Amino acid sequence: MVTVRPYKFDQDALVVFLTMEQVKARELPVKDARLSAEFQKLLEAGVFEAAPGTQFPALLGRKIVLFVGLGKAKDLSLSGLRLAVRRALLSAPLSRTETVELILPEDNRENVEAAIEGALIGTYAWKKYVTRKKDDRTVEHKKIFIAGKDQPGYAATAKVAANVNFARALVNENADVTDAVYLEKVMKDIASGHKNVKLEILGRKELAAKGFGLLLAVNQGSNKKPRVLIASYTGAPGEAFTAVIGKGLTYDTGGLNLKPTGHMETMRCDMSGAATVLSLLKTVLELGIRKNIIFACGVAENAISANAYKPGDVLTSFSGKTVEVGNTDAEGRLVLADVISYVIQQYKPARLIDLATLTGAVSVALGNDYSGLVSNDDALAGALLKSAALSDDRIWRLPSYPELREAIKSKIADLRNTSSWRGAGGTITGAEFLRQFVGDTPWAHLDIAGTAFVEGDGRMYFGHGATGAGVRLLTHYFINN
Repeated sequence: MVTVRPYKFDQDALVVFLTMEQVKARELPVKDARLSAEFQKLLEAGVFEAAPGTQFPALLGRKIVLFVGLGKAKDLSLSGLRLAVRRALLSAPLSRTETVELILPEDNRENVEAAIEGALIGTYAWKKYVTRKKDDRTVEHKKIFIAGKDQPGYAATAKVAANVNFARALVNENADVTDAVYLEKVMKDIASGHKNVKLEILGRKELAAKGFGLLLAVNQGSNKKPRVLIASYTGAPGEAFTAVIGKGLTYDTGGLNLKPTGHMETMRCDMSGAATVLSLLKTVLELGIRKNIIFACGVAENAISANAYKPGDVLTSFSGKTVEVGNTDAEGRLVLADVISYVIQQYKPARLIDLATLTGAVSVALGNDYSGLVSNDDALAGALLKSAALSDDRIWRLPSYPELREAIKSKIADLRNTSSWRGAGGTITGAEFLRQFVGDTPWAHLDIAGTAFVEGDGRMYFGHGATGAGVRLLTHYFINN
């Protein structure tokens, strides 16, 4: 829980974030004689200059005071502030505190919203299956109070951050829990009680009858049930709809083109696109965003068995186009192709955005802090890039051009799900495959394979596991466009 309210110094712990300029000027962001006296002692001892990443704990009565250095003001980014908040709240001196008050270097909207995200997103950890020791007195869920004037929008920032964590929990859970039936229940629970949301749920029987040949082929090696989950939300009657489609591979073994050790263990994250779509639906309903949006998830499991689809198979898509399977591990684009075609035919959206952990190549191109963007529409791409910059849910645009069509040609079918470029340009050729099913609809593809999951000690202000990539980006986009 995060609350913004005037400074009171009435919690178990106080965290004071300071720039080097403030330390040099011997100025605190708040007026408090007790705190000022302690601050002066610290400066006289010469042990704290507010260098970036530094922390110095002190006791003031029975309260813990943690001074945190942010470095030079001109070098401080909002991402850096988020990280500093995360590190402070997870620090050893604060491990047993239940309530913490934060004093930021300056009380302005950007700082406060960054601190809210640093507190909620930064301290999230997936520990459902961790056995807690009997003598462990660590307080994992603290009440956070940010010193400042509460303003409209701060509560919404906290809700969005909480829903980023909602998406993360869906991804981090065991794949045999978050299967298609489970995700169907999640969508129904989110939509329950909202009269302006209509659901369409397609099971195996309906998918077969309608001709979802690509999605069903991907799932046919699994004993799990496939689903296409669609929620149609009317928040602005009479306006055009935007469709948001998420890839929902609840687990991806690679199929018969089996992934090797070291590449399969985290493949529960292959439904990150669907998790983002469900979290976005939850956010839009909670904030009452005045837009018309189609939320769709193509959900399947790419498993291996005697029934698994095979390299060399030719499949018929919902659109009628045939596809040669060059590699069974290029399955996400098959699932998305059918769902994209269906949503465009049935719902006729004015624009369409898809999110998918589509290619490992996007990490090679952009690293792990930027998702890849491929689009056929400059206006849509521009709006998404602006929202990415302002939400810190980062994306980078990659090219799309007519000649890419040559890379996915097949000699025995209309298309091939892998490129003839032998490993080069994997992200843009994967996107080109999807573009063949978009037609003239303005479209943006977000490849979140590099950003959706963090391994090890974390990245930026995320810990280990899912990141909820796309939730903040698309929430900002729908609020501001």
